[in-house]
Amino acid sequence: MITREEIRATLTKLFEAETGETLDSLTDDQNMAEHLGLDSVDMVSLIMQLERHFRIRLSHEELANAVQVGQLLDIVLQKVNDPKDAAQSSDAPSQKKMAA
Repeated sequence: MITREEIRATLTKLFEAETGETLDSLTDDQNMAEHLGLDSVDMVSLIMQLERHFRIRLSHEELANAVQVGQLLDIVLQKVNDPKDAAQSSDAPSQKKMAA
């Protein structure tokens, strides 16, 4: 089972790689556009990288209201730890592989 903090650490690394900036901290209440300076292109790239890294699919509907870091973390956490959601992703690892 992947923890929220593991997802936060991955998100931080991906953000830093995407922007070339170093983050001191990434808190749940930070607005991704206002506080982190991510534009729509940056967000699409970041979401795609999260999908590849965790082998999940995030829909536009799920992401529509995710403006704060904590909201994005909640969505990713649910996806990676819900076997039903993982099974719906064509490239998601099997539960057996995830448990190994």
